[in-house]
Amino acid sequence: MSHPDWTPVSRKGRGDSIGDIVAAGADRIGAAPGVGDEARELAALIDHTLLRPEASRSDVEKLCEEAHRHSFASVCVNPAWIRACADLLRQSPVRVCSVIGFPFGATLPEVKAFETKLVRDDGAKEFDMVINVGALKSGDDALVLRDIEGVVRAAGYNATVKVILETAYLTDDEKMRACQLAQRAGAHFVKTSTGYAPGGATAADIALMRRTVGERMGVKASGGIRDTATALQMIEAGASRIGASASVKIVGGSGGASAGKY
Repeated sequence: MSHPDWTPVSRKGRGDSIGDIVAAGADRIGAAPGVGDEARELAALIDHTLLRPEASRSDVEKLCEEAHRHSFASVCVNPAWIRACADLLRQSPVRVCSVIGFPFGATLPEVKAFETKLVRDDGAKEFDMVINVGALKSGDDALVLRDIEGVVRAAGYNATVKVILETAYLTDDEKMRACQLAQRAGAHFVKTSTGYAPGGATAADIALMRRTVGERMGVKASGGIRDTATALQMIEAGASRIGASASVKIVGGSGGASAGKY
């Protein structure tokens, strides 16, 4: 299912902005912090993420300020902070993203759908939901599909739903099945990781997910992306969005509100 926020890109010929970012390379992006065209284009692909349980109001305020200053795609926060972020970014094009069923995905489909509705009403425009990993590994595809469909319906027409597969726990066949189920359910992205599993994003997983969903769906790399070179590697492999807490560092700055494992 296509979506206004996801523009299919060709990875051959490299005339698109994603190709330009990769061609620029980490050194060139980092040479002029936050200023060059490549840094701005890279920032537009990043969900600036703060999911630490001990994050404070001042941390969230800093996250939003950084997101606005660098023009990141979104801020990604826990549900309790959605209303605050929506208020802080009301005059900004930066979108507000909530995680759903985070971090284990083991809540009931009805709970995930209800959580989606609540944070949508608080101002969320994007929803990163964790699948029921155990159901997928048990072969219960019908439950996984119902789980995702409930979130897609609750999110509404103009929302973006990203489906977190938690690839560290899955075989390649399971990753492909999960991608196919996300497509059938009408989600807009598939995403690698929560950042809380034993492993995060890998270029091999991104390439597999891209091959499975084709060019009509987004692929988000998250988990362990802490520098420009790694972000570019994920984009080259097929990612169209990056989830990171080290976003400011990635686009050439320093510090950041949310430094952590995500």
